[in-house]
Amino acid sequence: MIKVNYQFVLDRIINELSREEIRPKLLLHCCCAPCSSYVLEYLDKHFDITCYYYNPNITPVEEYQKRAEELNSLINRMPMTYTPNAIIAEFDPAPFEAISKGKETLEEGGARCFECYRLRLSSAAEYARANGYDYFTTTLSISPHKNADKLNEIGAELSEQYGVRYLFSDFKKKGGYLRSCRLSEEYGLYRQNYCGCEYSREAAEKRRPK
Repeated sequence: MIKVNYQFVLDRIINELSREEIRPKLLLHCCCAPCSSYVLEYLDKHFDITCYYYNPNITPVEEYQKRAEELNSLINRMPMTYTPNAIIAEFDPAPFEAISKGKETLEEGGARCFECYRLRLSSAAEYARANGYDYFTTTLSISPHKNADKLNEIGAELSEQYGVRYLFSDFKKKGGYLRSCRLSEEYGLYRQNYCGCEYSREAAEKRRPK
């Protein structure tokens, strides 16, 4: 199977939009402020962005709220062409608990995580269709711990299902992840040490030096 360079695909889309002088509406699923920082900086020149914070995997509620507050703080402080709106979903872990049932013992980065990708992207695709967005995508691909191929595969499936274009991406490329680390330092962002769910938190605690 030929491996797709999703950064190349994204660059091609952006170049086409620039030539046609089009600025589409983009619904950007955001997992947290640090991951969103570079993505917002990068896409701001080309899209009218709305940040969509829907992450039922994140636990406990205090962690969920803190990440939402950090995202709002970043949006209000970053210099952008247009300050994005932020849609913050209510804390509701039930959907994640449902898709995790029977997968509790799986390792991080496997089938449970892929179902979590689909859960969050499905919600974004549905919202994007209902509210007239031209594209939807996610900040998740900026993380070295996330499977960008799987994210884009799911995004393409949902694009066909919901009739909204998915913006293919691998935001960690072109130094994106390193840039997000620098921006996190620059803005003093809270940078969590686990993805969000109880399973990733347990894995992070096991990796922590005694």
